[in-house]
Amino acid sequence: MSHPEISGLYAITPDVIDTVNLVMLTQQALAGGAKLIQYRNKTADSILQLEQAASLVHLCRKFHVPLIINDDLDLAVEAGADGVHLGMEDMAISEARRRLGAGKIIGASCYNQLKYAIEAERHGANYVAFGAFFVSVTKPGAATVSISLLYQAKQYLHIPIVGIGGITLDNAAELIHKGADAVAVSNSLFSAFDVQSEANKISCLFKQTKYPICYLNK
Repeated sequence: MSHPEISGLYAITPDVIDTVNLVMLTQQALAGGAKLIQYRNKTADSILQLEQAASLVHLCRKFHVPLIINDDLDLAVEAGADGVHLGMEDMAISEARRRLGAGKIIGASCYNQLKYAIEAERHGANYVAFGAFFVSVTKPGAATVSISLLYQAKQYLHIPIVGIGGITLDNAAELIHKGADAVAVSNSLFSAFDVQSEANKISCLFKQTKYPICYLNK
C-alpha cells in the first residue's frame, strides 16, 4: 500500500480477547469513516495478537484503510500490516524504516515534546502524535499536553500531526481547529452504544472544517 493521507479519525482498538468481536467492532468503525486503524492489545499473548492483527489486516484491506501495529515491529512484519507506531522507548525510527522499507507507515509518539517530533520527522516518521490532551481512560497516567502545542508544531513540522489522549466527540473539534490532522480515539469510540454512528460523527468534524453543514449518516 502506498502512503495514504494521514487524516481524519484514527481508531485505536480496545483490549478485546474475542477476535470475532474485535473484528466486528473495527468493521463498524471503518463503516463509520475511520481512516486509520491501530491494533493495540496489551492483554493478549503473542499467538492471539498475531491472530487478531492478521484478521484486522484482512478487514482493513477491504476498506482500503491502513492497519498500524502499536509498538511491535515484529508483529507488524509477521501480520503483513501497513506500518507500526513507536513510542520513544521502542525501536529507533531509523531501524524500523530499515526493516520495513520505504513503503510502510511509521508513526511516533512524541508526548508533549516538540523536539522529539522534529527528530522523528528527520529520521523518517510519516506522522507524529502528541498527547494526552485530555484525561485518558486508556492511559490515565499520561502526561498532559497544552493544545497550543499543535499550533507551535505546525510551524516546524512537514508531516501530519495526530492528537491523542482522552479524545471524544465533545472535545475533538477543538484539536482539529487548532491543527490536528487526525485524532486517535479508543475508549469513547469503542464503548459507544453505536460504534458506527460515533465514528461517523467524529469523522464529520473534519468535514466541517471545509463545509458549513455536515449531514450525518442515519
